[in-house]
Amino acid sequence: MSVVTCEIHGAVAHVVIDNPPVNALSQQVRAGLAAACSDIARQKDVRAVVLSCAGRSFVAGADIRELGQTPQEPFLPDVLALIENAAVPWVAAVHGTALGGGLELAMACHGRVASTSAKLGLPEVSLGIIPGSGGTVRLPRLVSMGDAVQLVTTGKPVAAQAAKTMGLVDRLCAEDVVKEAESLALELAGQGVPQATRARPLVAGPAVDWAAREAELRKRSRGAVAPLEALGALRDAQSLGVVEALSAERGRFLRLAASEEAAALRHIFFAERGAGQGLKTALAEPADLSRVGVIGGGTMGAGIATALLLAGSQVHLVERDASAAETAGARVADTIAGSLKRGVISQDKADAALAALGTGQDYAALAGCPLVIEAVFEDLDVKREVFNKLDAVMPDDAVLATNTSYLDVNRLAETTRDPSRILGLHFFSPAHVMKLLEVVRGDATGARALATGAALAKRLRKVPVVARVCDGFIGNRIMAAYRRDCEFMLEEGALPQQIDAAMEGFGFAMGLYKVQDMSGLDIAWAQRKARAATRPADERYARIADNLCEAGRLGRKAGKGWYNYASGAAVPDPEVEKIILAESARAGRTRRDFTPEEIMQRILSVMQAEGRAILNEGIAESAADIDVVMVLGYGFPRHKGGPMFMARG
Repeated sequence: MSVVTCEIHGAVAHVVIDNPPVNALSQQVRAGLAAACSDIARQKDVRAVVLSCAGRSFVAGADIRELGQTPQEPFLPDVLALIENAAVPWVAAVHGTALGGGLELAMACHGRVASTSAKLGLPEVSLGIIPGSGGTVRLPRLVSMGDAVQLVTTGKPVAAQAAKTMGLVDRLCAEDVVKEAESLALELAGQGVPQATRARPLVAGPAVDWAAREAELRKRSRGAVAPLEALGALRDAQSLGVVEALSAERGRFLRLAASEEAAALRHIFFAERGAGQGLKTALAEPADLSRVGVIGGGTMGAGIATALLLAGSQVHLVERDASAAETAGARVADTIAGSLKRGVISQDKADAALAALGTGQDYAALAGCPLVIEAVFEDLDVKREVFNKLDAVMPDDAVLATNTSYLDVNRLAETTRDPSRILGLHFFSPAHVMKLLEVVRGDATGARALATGAALAKRLRKVPVVARVCDGFIGNRIMAAYRRDCEFMLEEGALPQQIDAAMEGFGFAMGLYKVQDMSGLDIAWAQRKARAATRPADERYARIADNLCEAGRLGRKAGKGWYNYASGAAVPDPEVEKIILAESARAGRTRRDFTPEEIMQRILSVMQAEGRAILNEGIAESAADIDVVMVLGYGFPRHKGGPMFMARG
């Protein structure tokens, strides 16, 4: 079957793209569109053309598999020029999503009708490229330059109503978008030879302060090049002639498509979609997730409950007593209120979520929940007690999950009569926001538990990565390794602010020591003290963090940690430097200067070495999964692809 068909209905030609699943602009689609243009040009009775797509979406972008490869004719800019220069008007009927090359295709048409539920955008910067088929030249001839800058440099799509308001689409339609597009096409046909989008003047609007936008974007992009190149292309659209601007845009696109940044972003794009392979082979019926129990209403438990509520599940949250349960319920309500205030959810959704929440202290109330997730304090004995109680009240087919970031899932499973129904679900804070979910597969974890983990990730729109049992699983094990080496660097001559600056210069949103201060130093301190008795005598151990904790420097919540927060900001503290220098002297270390490059090379080499060990031990299913964990869970810069991607050569 052809991926592009053309049928004539009276005076209107209907061109339909049918290239599932998302109608990507593959070489076959481009060739089909070019052929349709030629066929229509020979039809004397055709007065207008409607371009639509089969399936659940308009064109959702280019065929990503072709990026980085030698381009194949016909090239998309040439196909779009055929449509734009046609003697009869083309109108795009947009439903679902029109993204990237799909929106460029719609903009090359002479009119656009969108369903009220459609979304439109140019997300190319998320793949390390920019629109390369006239998108940056046509867009500011449909919307203001300010709106164009927002769309192209962030890559975030807009809803249909916003697109209509800014001028990106001409009409909205709640029902038959193709019929409405046909009506618009015939109207345009009655107006004579259609005007090409690129022949329009730039849309009037407030002047863009290019220097300010560039400075803001440079800070936000943290080393990624594509957003700045996108801004430059839009500036070209304003300052150059159309032909020159189109040529400059194409040159930028081709150069970026061959870059390391684009390769890294393509890698992580496919890595996310391929994550959780072990869950895809779990051939069992998952637990019903319409009602889920959560034990523990602290920050993490409340976040998990919120994520479930916003996904449409009923949640029963259990705490140790009535007062704690009331506090936990208030914490969930505050979290939902925060999402409402930020505009992430509607008032109706917030109300529905709160109505679906129940709280209490009785474990027996959880018996009707096919899945229960415990999220109590990170202490093995406490969690084992929880599982003992659950085992006594839960039906045999209930799946029981532990939210733990370090503890041995196998030892927890030992407390139950059926270890096959136990799995780990390592959520990341804030649990209702972070996309990563480490699904920890114990030695006895069965297919139903794994299938439930997969179904839960899908319901919560999270990316699942399967991990076997070890101390810290994938992400925390790697973080513990490079955190330990960073403390060795402190002994050897570096300072916390230097390590943080090196990491932030590399592309992390926040350096290691600022992150530690934000989350608090006391939990890791408790874990170190718990392991002290089993630590080998000859193992190198830096005591700097312990000394800080003993001095009451527990992070932001204490007003001081690795930094001083008296002013509200993280300020390097001479007292911390004194503690570091004293520990260096006690350990007999000769201090030296570190360059940012040396610091990052040390960090990367430790990440990569620990990653290889994790692979060799069978803890992770693939190197790509490790990259997904580090990017989504630990702030590794996405445009670098992940530590294992960087080590591939």
